[in-house]
Amino acid sequence: MTLKELGIGQSARILTVGGEGALRQHFLDMGVIPKAEVTVIKFAPMGDPMELQVHGYELTLRLDDAAQIEVELIDSRSRKHEGPKKISNTAHPGLGEEGKYHVKGSGNPLPDGEKLTYALVGNQNCGKTTLFNQLTGSNQHVGNFPGVTVDRKDGSIKEHPDTSITDLPGIYSMSPYTNEEIVSRNFVLDNKPKAIINIVDATNIERNLYLTMQLLEMDIPMVIALNMMDEVTANSGSIDVNKIEGLLGVPVVPISAAKNQGVDELVRHAIHIAKYQERPGRQDFCDENDFGGAVHRCIHAVSHLIEDHAKLAGVPIRFAATKIIEGDALILEQLHLDENEKEAIEHLIVQMEKERGLDRSAAIADMRFTFIEKICESTVVKPKESRERIRSERIDRVLTGKYTAIPCFIVIMLAVFYLTFNVIGAGLQWLLEQGIGALTALTDKALTAAGVNEVLQGLVIDGIFQGVGSVLSFLPIIVTLFFFLSLMEDSGYIARVAFFMDKLLRKIGLSGRSIVPMLIGFGCTVPAVMATRTLPSERDRRMTILLTPFMSCSAKLPIYAFFVSAFFPKHGGLVMGGLYFLGIIVGILFAFIYRKTLFRGDAVPFVMELPNYRMPGAENVCQLLWEKAKDFLQKAFTVILIATMLIWFLQSFDIHFNMVTDSKDSMLAAISSIIVPVFKPLGLGDWRICTSLISGLMAKESVVSTLEILFGGTVTTALTTLSAASLLVFSLLYSPCVAAIASIKRELGAKWAVSVVLLQCAIAWVAAFIVRVIGLLVM
Repeated sequence: MTLKELGIGQSARILTVGGEGALRQHFLDMGVIPKAEVTVIKFAPMGDPMELQVHGYELTLRLDDAAQIEVELIDSRSRKHEGPKKISNTAHPGLGEEGKYHVKGSGNPLPDGEKLTYALVGNQNCGKTTLFNQLTGSNQHVGNFPGVTVDRKDGSIKEHPDTSITDLPGIYSMSPYTNEEIVSRNFVLDNKPKAIINIVDATNIERNLYLTMQLLEMDIPMVIALNMMDEVTANSGSIDVNKIEGLLGVPVVPISAAKNQGVDELVRHAIHIAKYQERPGRQDFCDENDFGGAVHRCIHAVSHLIEDHAKLAGVPIRFAATKIIEGDALILEQLHLDENEKEAIEHLIVQMEKERGLDRSAAIADMRFTFIEKICESTVVKPKESRERIRSERIDRVLTGKYTAIPCFIVIMLAVFYLTFNVIGAGLQWLLEQGIGALTALTDKALTAAGVNEVLQGLVIDGIFQGVGSVLSFLPIIVTLFFFLSLMEDSGYIARVAFFMDKLLRKIGLSGRSIVPMLIGFGCTVPAVMATRTLPSERDRRMTILLTPFMSCSAKLPIYAFFVSAFFPKHGGLVMGGLYFLGIIVGILFAFIYRKTLFRGDAVPFVMELPNYRMPGAENVCQLLWEKAKDFLQKAFTVILIATMLIWFLQSFDIHFNMVTDSKDSMLAAISSIIVPVFKPLGLGDWRICTSLISGLMAKESVVSTLEILFGGTVTTALTTLSAASLLVFSLLYSPCVAAIASIKRELGAKWAVSVVLLQCAIAWVAAFIVRVIGLLVM
């Protein structure tokens, strides 16, 4: 039978794991290995995916993937994942304490003044961001890793300006599966930090130590930060820190990042091991007595074969050996082995598989988990079921319940949008608009009093202040939206949303993780595009970005409200709802088209942990809001500033570069007149309408204000009801504003950004033309 066939509460032993390549390796790295025992916890409200417990922690898995895993039923789990009943309360610290390996001030220290660089590495949901903020405070900046749109945070440790720490993405292993894993591995291998700070969730230590073992193989000085120890001890658990240090061969420091406990000691260890280059005391985890020593012999034989090549390539020997055995093509390519060497290695691996009774990847994964099991059995007193876990299960009965999950989700999202766009965000936006308006008036008055040239004054007031100011007024909306999003993400709710929405989104070729950016798109496309950075698959990320413009953003509401009240006053709700529904339908249609053309294949497997619900940290939330605000402000004063100045110039001068008093004589009017024939079939053959749509590229709200100015308040007499319907549909679907396009350019590049503009305009034209034709036939 397969894992898919198990019912809730049933346990089984895994016999074989199907699949191939990086996908199968991902399953193995997550602990889904032969001989492992699993228990089904629950199914998502739509029946797929499933949540199961393996190696003492919970994972989610799609039924299609579960169908590739053969299992045999067992009455109960034989491995209870229990440690000793009690441990010695020896004083910490132990191994790695200053002077332990070297007498203080001796050994082989780095030259004075040399910068100490660190990589902060850990699983997702282990408190890594909280620790990074505690270590660096405000001494940090956000950028991108070269060649990919994965956020990179760098900073210096507080009171240590000669240090630099890089917060790597949350990952589960160093296998090249997701963008984050590739980025993290390349950073450690290529940038060669002086030391690694590995943060481990003490409440989920078995899961976290898998990555730790791979980091130890990289032979870089390392200190382990055992986070959330306060939760372990509060639930009557404990960890023998001294013993685990001895078994791993690196300093282990118990901390609580959220409470800033133990962080100073962690910094002292980190500085010491980097300064004195104290490398891990152990890299060999394969016991020669385990299963006849097959894996042990294979790893050591391969290590000897590739030693010279690994040194030349700058790849740690032990790490390279295990990765080659797993079949890692990227590492194999770096070593430049000749055919004879490859054949010799393949012979060794085949012999190991035969003796061990497992394939190569499963054998290496099993070796690691076997060692982790031994460590935990001797050093970890398992806490009783934690209060956090009990609380999470109670909340999940409602928020992920079969009949309550989706209604709760809808209510939560409606509350978020209402508070963002009607209460908090709208209130802050009004205040900022008043401030910008007052500053504009004050500046205008000062320029007039100073006798500044009217052209320059027009540029400053009409171009910069009004143009940038109109876009800048959206800053409160974006910050408020990200505030609620960060609360949902840090609390653990976003992972649940992805869990129960996965089956629905998979029908259009996406995974459950894409639901959040698409929902944000109904508020604003800019933060929606930025939110796709959390998606693990480049394919899913690109596809989600291309679909977000179909979600009608809040900036289009003034257009809808104006034309609905003017032309459809008796059917306002129906028309507004219809527009949103049409955007979703067209988006789904193009999702199917993208899936068959640009983005062939299926969404990435849905293998993830469902963390316990936790109270979001105020410092983390504030740091995130500052980063998003700074990111938006940088765009507002670069791309948007240039674009607003260009629009002002075209609107203020004629083709002979004379300043005009009437905008109908401007270059913008001339340009608009050129595209009038394009809009004539839609019933929109007026240059003023074309001009307003062009201004909508700056900010959708400006469509109505431009129409009012150009028509002098007579726009309702210049359009028919059918023309208004065409204009509404075109406004719904045509290119997003310049801020959104700038975000798309930043994430995907200029070619994709231009393609989005052209494609959305073409889609909008076709849809508006269909509405026009249907209207003419009906009328």
